[in-house]
Amino acid sequence: MGHPYAPAELQLPGYVPLQLSQSQILAPYLGTSLLLVLAIWLVSGRCRGLSKIDRLLMCWWAFTGLTHIVIEGTFVFAPGFFRKENPNYFDELWKEYSKGDSRYVARDTATLTVEAITAVLEGPASLLAVYAIASHKSYSHILQFTVCLGQLYGCLVYFITAYLDGFNFWVSPFYFWAYFIGANSFWVWIPTLVAMRSWKKICAAFRAEKVKKTK
Repeated sequence: MGHPYAPAELQLPGYVPLQLSQSQILAPYLGTSLLLVLAIWLVSGRCRGLSKIDRLLMCWWAFTGLTHIVIEGTFVFAPGFFRKENPNYFDELWKEYSKGDSRYVARDTATLTVEAITAVLEGPASLLAVYAIASHKSYSHILQFTVCLGQLYGCLVYFITAYLDGFNFWVSPFYFWAYFIGANSFWVWIPTLVAMRSWKKICAAFRAEKVKKTK
């Protein structure tokens, strides 16, 4: 049986077609994400001394951390997801996303490596950032800055390798803009803003310590 992905000559032996519609896949993901963000926002309101930006960052780090671990982790550790006769929700999600980047269903080694690092290292580190912000830990901004650099590096590798490999991994312009560009853009501009903020906080702390030593 054929597959719906690009390029057409992509070989996917044993491919099982999608059983869920796009709305059946996206609605639970978006709904769960919104509930998670709302829950973290409400819980963060009970933490003392947090600004609204800190609370928003807790929401972001919780969302991105669980996305890395749960969503991307299932891709990394489920090599035959497109061949399952009785697929679970995550198998269907990755078959749907592959319409925007067929390197996932093809198990491209560069993509798999980036996702593995993201799921195993950046995911837990993101959740640690939630705790660090809530607890006012001294390492909070260093941790956030480091994870942001990792996310930005992963995005660079992701986009550059797509370009070098032919830039022809999406079914249509819709999937290119909605999935390949749109879905991934959040991990470009948000980490950039967070890294800039943390960099300023780290520099300010060093300046304050320098002034303190000169007195």
